[in-house]
Amino acid sequence: MATDTLAVEHGHAHEQKEDWKGGVSPFNVSYGKLMMWYFLVSDAFTFSAFLISYGAIRFSSPTWADPNLVFNAFPGLPGVDAPLGFVSVMTFILILSSVFVVRAVQEGHMMNRKGVVFWMFWGIIGGAAFLGCQAWEWHHLITGLAHDHGMTIFENSFHNSPEPVPIAFGQLFFVITGFHGFHVFSGVILNIIICIQAAQGVFDRRGHYEMVEKVGLYWHFVDLVWVFVFLAFYLL
Repeated sequence: MATDTLAVEHGHAHEQKEDWKGGVSPFNVSYGKLMMWYFLVSDAFTFSAFLISYGAIRFSSPTWADPNLVFNAFPGLPGVDAPLGFVSVMTFILILSSVFVVRAVQEGHMMNRKGVVFWMFWGIIGGAAFLGCQAWEWHHLITGLAHDHGMTIFENSFHNSPEPVPIAFGQLFFVITGFHGFHVFSGVILNIIICIQAAQGVFDRRGHYEMVEKVGLYWHFVDLVWVFVFLAFYLL
């Protein structure tokens, strides 16, 4: 009777229970990997807003630049008309670097430090090469304005009709490709840090290479976004 009295207070029965300490992740991923996915989804919204804005302005304008005329130069081949040739090389380099990072993640799953360092190194080279290509393209477009075949964010000289191309073409090109290029640059820095840590045995001491996988997710996202940027500016 005394026990029953203690168990009842103000008409409510109280049972002693442990606080919930969480359970298995509903997504079957670690906290860090889940947060990386959240970040990538939020970043995808930003890129989507840019590209939707581009599409709205592009299809509401009576004239627009012809990508076959804007992007027809190739380094080391002055005067040669190679529409979309150079940007195809850029795209191949970025996709190849993504393959290298995939291999680094696979080696991480096997706890192979040398394999991670080797493939991550080549992923870094690919990212740096892409940035170098983008720098050349920007330089070519900006300096070409003096010869009536270039553009800046303030002016462009490309025509695909008797009327001038809207200034928004150059503005959107430099803003969106620059924003993507900043992501590539950030990814290269992250890959360098991870490569150095892997070489120093940091992840061996942790017992896993999950950080390589998380950085790999970011790198693949950057690669995927470039597909849409390529479609918007170089094909449409």
